[in-house]
Amino acid sequence: MPELKPVPRQAESHLSLMHYRRLGQTELRISVMGFGASPLGGVFGSSDAGEGAKAVHFAIDAGVNFFDVSPYYGHTLAEDRLGQALKGRRDRVILSTKCGRYGVDQFDYSSQRVRTSVEESLKRLRTDHLDLLLIHDVEFSDTEQIIDETLPAIRRIQEEGKTRYIGISGYPLRVLKDIAKKARVDAVLSYCRYNLLIDDMDTVLVPTAEELGIGVINASPLHMGLLTEQGAPDWHPAPTEVRAAVKAALAFCRERDIDLSELALRFCFDYPRVTSTLVGMSTTEEVRRNLSALGAAADPELLREVKAILAPAANVVWSSGRPENQ
Repeated sequence: MPELKPVPRQAESHLSLMHYRRLGQTELRISVMGFGASPLGGVFGSSDAGEGAKAVHFAIDAGVNFFDVSPYYGHTLAEDRLGQALKGRRDRVILSTKCGRYGVDQFDYSSQRVRTSVEESLKRLRTDHLDLLLIHDVEFSDTEQIIDETLPAIRRIQEEGKTRYIGISGYPLRVLKDIAKKARVDAVLSYCRYNLLIDDMDTVLVPTAEELGIGVINASPLHMGLLTEQGAPDWHPAPTEVRAAVKAALAFCRERDIDLSELALRFCFDYPRVTSTLVGMSTTEEVRRNLSALGAAADPELLREVKAILAPAANVVWSSGRPENQ
């Protein structure tokens, strides 16, 4: 497979801000800020395809080389838009997509569906291979099926050269940890488990991943939109006490002309035990703001004050997937 080409040095002033970490024991060195492509599919509200493509191009020129998507996001729309945006730029990025989840209540982790899913994703993404293939939201399946059927299926896909590396993703940490201990994976992705509101990824998942040489990817540093002025979408599962604490933190920051989102992003970018933090983006302005957070200096006292406000809602989680996987 072709090697990843270096980003042109003349691209953007933001390029000097970017740094890279190795994903576990793989050969992939990915940007500490990753491009979460779910907003390209309208997951957090309507998005414009043209502006989304500009955002992808701007991010690449600024040194972002890790792009993550899924057929679930926008019912394949995010994959299709990302694939269009990557025309002529595929060799400058590390591309990740997923299989197994296709709708709010649509799951199929069978080996046959995984194979057809990957073929469909490759067509939408306009590429002949992936750099990383993740099983999406494993908590919605029986773990034995993931270990005995789904993972062997994507290993065969890897052997065929259609993906360089494989892994698992999901929300509950224990099931991710259990699968990783029983089956060989290259990477684990979880979301809403390490940010200003929660840090249990650090104690539950990361130690096992480090012991096994597995790369960890952190997603949703803004708690799926909750830690923003715009706020979370209606479908957000966070309970009342979490929303109330965030509202208080937003008011505190607003009075001091501070952007809570920037503080939240900087907090995650500074966490050294994950390879990359995925941030959802679909406009050039969002990319610019996120790069600004990457280059901002952390204020320890401000961070302490905001964390104190959020403390009543610290490490609150919600249910996701099968009851036995909680």
